[in-house]
Amino acid sequence: MTTAVFTGSFDPFTIGHYSIVRRALPLFGRIVIGVGVNERKQCMLSADERVCRIAKLYAGEPKIEVRAYSDLTTDFARRENAGFIIKGVRSVKDFEYEREQADINRMIGGPETVLFYAEPHLASISSSVVRELAHFGMDVSCFIPSVNEE
Repeated sequence: MTTAVFTGSFDPFTIGHYSIVRRALPLFGRIVIGVGVNERKQCMLSADERVCRIAKLYAGEPKIEVRAYSDLTTDFARRENAGFIIKGVRSVKDFEYEREQADINRMIGGPETVLFYAEPHLASISSSVVRELAHFGMDVSCFIPSVNEE
């Protein structure tokens, strides 16, 4: 079974992330969504809340697991026996960043990175934009997948 990890802070997990998982699902036998924990980063949701919300979203999908991790993505991937890292790209800026990460991961013996380009209508949606809107009291429910979308 081919395993991939889809990693990020997912604070919050957006409809853009949901799109990437939906499109990656037919390509892999197992996808582990890795919720990155960085104690130096100020998050809107705790790691437990992020894991719980994402796990609830995929409760009916046996090919998806959700776990928190706080070490290198390559170490997390190794623990999960993942041959691939899934990353989403919204722009040229994202592409350059992810290309550099993929190069370093390969240099240190990590798995291959597979890039998924954002669907055009989702390319402007990011967790940081959603957090900003929520901070100012805006309704962000249209940017967050609901359990009913399964």
